Amino acid sequence: MNRNVLLVAAREFRQIAAMKSFWLTLLLVPVALAIGPLLGSSLDEEEATRVVVLDRAGGSAATALEQRFGFEEDRSVLRSLSRYVRRHGLENADPDAPWAQHDRWYTDADVLAFRQSGGVDGAVAQIDEARPEGAPEFDIPEPEYSFAPAPAALASAQGDELQSRVDALLDGGEDAPDGEAADYVLLVGEGYPADPTIRLWSKDQPRSSFVSQVQEVLTADLRQRLLADQGIPASQAAAIQGAAPAIAVTTPPPGGGAREALLIRSIVPLALSYILMLSLMLSGSWMLQGSVEERSNKLLESLLACIRPEELMQGKLLGALAVGFSMIGVWFGCAIVVAFFTQGEIADMIRPALEPVSSPTAIIAMIYFFVMGYIAVSIIFVAIGAMADSMSEAQGYLMPVLLGILLPITFLLSSLVAGKDGLLVQILTWVPLWTPFAVLARLGMGIEWWEMIGSGILLAGFVALEVVFLGRLFRASLLATGQKPGFKQLMERFKAPA
Repeated sequence: MNRNVLLVAAREFRQIAAMKSFWLTLLLVPVALAIGPLLGSSLDEEEATRVVVLDRAGGSAATALEQRFGFEEDRSVLRSLSRYVRRHGLENADPDAPWAQHDRWYTDADVLAFRQSGGVDGAVAQIDEARPEGAPEFDIPEPEYSFAPAPAALASAQGDELQSRVDALLDGGEDAPDGEAADYVLLVGEGYPADPTIRLWSKDQPRSSFVSQVQEVLTADLRQRLLADQGIPASQAAAIQGAAPAIAVTTPPPGGGAREALLIRSIVPLALSYILMLSLMLSGSWMLQGSVEERSNKLLESLLACIRPEELMQGKLLGALAVGFSMIGVWFGCAIVVAFFTQGEIADMIRPALEPVSSPTAIIAMIYFFVMGYIAVSIIFVAIGAMADSMSEAQGYLMPVLLGILLPITFLLSSLVAGKDGLLVQILTWVPLWTPFAVLARLGMGIEWWEMIGSGILLAGFVALEVVFLGRLFRASLLATGQKPGFKQLMERFKAPA
């Protein structure tokens, strides 16, 4: 490669690397990767929804609700424990335990057996004895609901007094248990079950799952009472109400479902496409700023006295490419470090996420489309920098270009995240300006080899035409300082030099 091109590229890299914004941007992603898990864990620590049941019909309805919701919480923990055991192959800890049997829907009998064997604490103790070194511990989920006793002041309140006390309870007033506000207040009236109306107060719009569960529990309670009224013993009535089929459920292993696997396989390709877009926008703005400063400081005349305009353009492109690869190298290095030091479900996704980009063909495709995409967009920024005498003028040229590039890419990435490979994705694959982003993003979903080769050839031809025509525009605009070209002048500059 020409020595002058390398000198310009080195100068361009040093000029951008000297900017504070470059280092702030370079450190932004590692900082985000470092604080992301901490922030995510803090966001996950949601408090349980507090439920207060005021049962004026003897207390059996309140007991039935609390027991049923407790069963459902244990069923949810059992499912989570089963997926954890299946993910790490820990069934040998207790092959007969419910959490070691995956292809089934857990019944009340399974939950009862789970409780009798010590619940989640007993299961974790057994699993820890068989858990190999390096496997993460099971993270016991927090309960979704907690039941609090009804304040004594609500026991006999009626009408407006009842409403005001319930409002105070929802707001965390003096009647609130432990001084904490309730999220739901349920009133079972004195006439229950003859009058089966149940009143519900909610701080916000109640969850449909909560209302459905309450309705299911109280419906079973009503039916059991009706059966008892017909002379059926309580034990038989309970057995009739609790009769349910054992459903065998066949599920893919964690990360193996069609939708889940597609999303995991698309993580790295989508990230590459997004990082290409981000690094291009950042390095392009820095390159524009440097070009405008060169024109305003009259440095272009000195440079052109020593090198040809083509060498200057090639050096700027190479410098921008070096800046982009330096950012990407740092970001990916930090991401790999975080991935290797992260345990749990995130670590389990690393292998399937890297699968679509681990073959030699995929690696070559990634490098090719990444580099060609960088050149295709960077040369537009170089041409804009040659035409603009100030940053405000450069922004005037840049905004429509950025919108034209970013909007279709945004729609493209949204479609692929949703698992759609429709007409828009197909069109953008064959439009050279967006081809690199589309091909990189589609590596996870799968792209035909002929599409990759055909779009790659088309992209190479587009870049070659850019180098020719935008190179002419760059050359003609270098020394036209102070001249704001109109459309006719721009067309003249695209013509071959005399």
